[in-house]
Amino acid sequence: MNKFFNLLVSAIYWTVFLSSCGQADRQSAIPDTDTIPVTLMRLYSDETGVSFEATGTFTTDDETLLGFKNGGVIERIYVREGDPINAGQLLARVHTDEIEAKVSQASLALEKAKRDYERASKLYYDSVSTLEQMQNAKTALDLAQQDIKSVRVNQQYTDIRSTSNGYVLARLAQEGQVVGPGTPVLQVNGANDGNWQLKVGVSDRQWAAVGEGDTARISSDALGEGMYAAIVRKKSKGLDPKTGTFSVYLTLVDNLPSKVAAGMFGKAYMRLRSVEQATWSIPYESLLEGNGKEGYVFITDDGKTARKVKVHIASIQADEVLIAAGLEAATALIVSGSPYLVDGTPIKVIEQ
Repeated sequence: MNKFFNLLVSAIYWTVFLSSCGQADRQSAIPDTDTIPVTLMRLYSDETGVSFEATGTFTTDDETLLGFKNGGVIERIYVREGDPINAGQLLARVHTDEIEAKVSQASLALEKAKRDYERASKLYYDSVSTLEQMQNAKTALDLAQQDIKSVRVNQQYTDIRSTSNGYVLARLAQEGQVVGPGTPVLQVNGANDGNWQLKVGVSDRQWAAVGEGDTARISSDALGEGMYAAIVRKKSKGLDPKTGTFSVYLTLVDNLPSKVAAGMFGKAYMRLRSVEQATWSIPYESLLEGNGKEGYVFITDDGKTARKVKVHIASIQADEVLIAAGLEAATALIVSGSPYLVDGTPIKVIEQ
């Protein structure tokens, strides 16, 4: 019995010994975790609000389509596209034969109504006609007087005259063409008064964040390298069906150079005072698993270890991402090397 017990203890001893030796050998065979080379970007919050970029075209706030009130055959158009114009200047005229004929008809009808009323009044006072007949004659006279007023008003609108100092943007009809009432003949603006503005299209989220009075800077290839100060004057209250965007109108603080033309492209860099929170601009490639609202990035606190943190996304631009929350305690963002990292991975910072 004792012999059997001694053999059993010996077997257990050697089994435990060999097992521990094998485990030590395996542990010595597993290499240490690799140190991943990364590049960093220092993080600074922007506490003045979110900024974004939008494109649009220059225009004025008084672009107007001019037409004739009554229509007719265009007799003469006195201006061409690009011509400067002054307030009150005669721009176009229709043939007046038809309206003058209507004025003559109304005048003759008024004269007849006056005679009929005078005759009906005398007959009534002589007890020959009834009160109703005299009243009907008076009503006919009143109608004739209103008709002559109407045609004389129309007679005053056989011309198109400029409403402001500006330029002719487009000539939409030609001499000899028949146009109906209100048909656009000329498009003009008040560019000579220097009231230029930039109309840009923005997304629904940007539209909601923009507030009237927000500041912006405007640039254009045609204007060279300069930047021009502007403010948000107004926002559209509906979607533009042509572009699928919402319109924001930026008014220039100072007058633009004279080489600006309506329809010229411009770019606006808007800073939104209405967004009162800190934001961080980070490169697009540093964001992992982003879904438009949330994502993950790697940061480092000591320059030796990567740490994965969850962030909330304010907006995603073409080459950068605006982060609204999640980086409050971070000082350095890992830009390159993120796909090879896990939480706690040793890193080696490479200076750029």
